[in-house]
Amino acid sequence: MQRTLVGRILGSSPRPWIRLSPRPAGPATRALHLAPPFLLDDYTPRYMLLSSVDAAKKRSKAYAHLRNCNLCPRLCGVNRYETTGMCLIGDKVKVNVIAPHFGEEPCIQGHHGSGSVFFSMCNLRCVFCQNHDISHQRNGQDLTPEELGDWFIKLQDVGNVHNINLITPEHVVPQVVLSILHARDNGLKVPIIYNTSAYDSLASLELLDGLVDIYLPDFKLWSPASTRRLLKADDYAATARESIKAMHAQVGDLCFTPDGIAKKGLLVRHLVMPGFEAEGAEIMRFLATEVSRDCFVNIMEQYHPDAYVGRPNTRSRRSADKDGEPPEKRYADINRAVTKEEVSSVRAAAEAAGLWRFCDPPGHDGFHL
Repeated sequence: MQRTLVGRILGSSPRPWIRLSPRPAGPATRALHLAPPFLLDDYTPRYMLLSSVDAAKKRSKAYAHLRNCNLCPRLCGVNRYETTGMCLIGDKVKVNVIAPHFGEEPCIQGHHGSGSVFFSMCNLRCVFCQNHDISHQRNGQDLTPEELGDWFIKLQDVGNVHNINLITPEHVVPQVVLSILHARDNGLKVPIIYNTSAYDSLASLELLDGLVDIYLPDFKLWSPASTRRLLKADDYAATARESIKAMHAQVGDLCFTPDGIAKKGLLVRHLVMPGFEAEGAEIMRFLATEVSRDCFVNIMEQYHPDAYVGRPNTRSRRSADKDGEPPEKRYADINRAVTKEEVSSVRAAAEAAGLWRFCDPPGHDGFHL
């Protein structure tokens, strides 16, 4: 029973329970009855430990950032009470969906779901965005930070969710901070997940420190040329590297309570892109060498052409109409699904770098949390 529980908590690595320490030096083993270093007896969300003085300081900084918005790497410098910057969002958040969600990692969604809040718009413009109908369009309901915080409590009390999962929140950090502090004062008790593209500034993460329990960044691509073309941000990879290191410094490696639900720490996602497995390998090496060899990683294989990928090229379409030829497709090099070989290549690079905690299907026939 204990072996099954520990295996379920740490993932389906063939023998995760025989690790001697977070950084094993060799083939040494330990007795099965010892608790793993990533198992928590209990957990209190970080925002509940924040003093009233620190909470007041964070509120003041959040309001100041709304009046001069330089919190994300875009550095727009606008007064969001009067106008908008690149994200097209003002002082209120625009929320597309608020509901218990069962499409996350098993250790995040559990049995009752993750209390997911999908924010409209984004500070990136990924041409392949799988949620482009949300992230590229201003659809949804406008909410004040206080109204958003009240929804957190509804998700907790009515939805019985395991956590509050803030999805694509990079451009609404001031409002998120105010909403968490409001919800804390009104009975919120579940962990906060910051589910991000990793295009976050260090100033933004400093404001979130003490409020977020789990950081869930998606490290997408590695080279400036790739991020310029596909994410519309030259500095994405450099920003993501610094942001992920800062996230890990705040919350450490991913830890679980005995029910198998993640409560605090860092979980990094990487969506394998067709033809970009070499960049994925670089990301894995970075995580192992500069973040932690115990970093919990989800190597995802569900990429599919979406958003602008595969659409007819405008200039080509005009020429094709004249010549009677089919128009060229935009971003043709990623207009396909990834192969098993590409996914396996990234996984092999991760293991070669020393990473060992992966979000894999279980190696048994029981529940996978």
